[in-house]
Amino acid sequence: MSERRYRLDQKRGRLVLGSVEIPVPRSRTGRIATGAALVGGGFLGFLPILGFWMVPLGLLVLSHDLSFVRRKRRRATIWWYRRKTEAGAGARG
Repeated sequence: MSERRYRLDQKRGRLVLGSVEIPVPRSRTGRIATGAALVGGGFLGFLPILGFWMVPLGLLVLSHDLSFVRRKRRRATIWWYRRKTEAGAGARG
């Protein structure tokens, strides 16, 4: 079974994004606060240092603990995968 590219390794307290690992709090409350702060900071992405890249990262952290965020993330992942495969099939055929 292949290992997922994007996951939260709860044993080591790290968010794994491909080959990059980012430390996250091990407590549920800490992860929710971190995820909410990343999403909130992402909405201020027009300011220096903060960026819109923080929104998907915050949602990824929140999806580990909040089921409604996890469902939305899974739906978005499936939509994105289908969109890419359909675009690739249309370009080939």
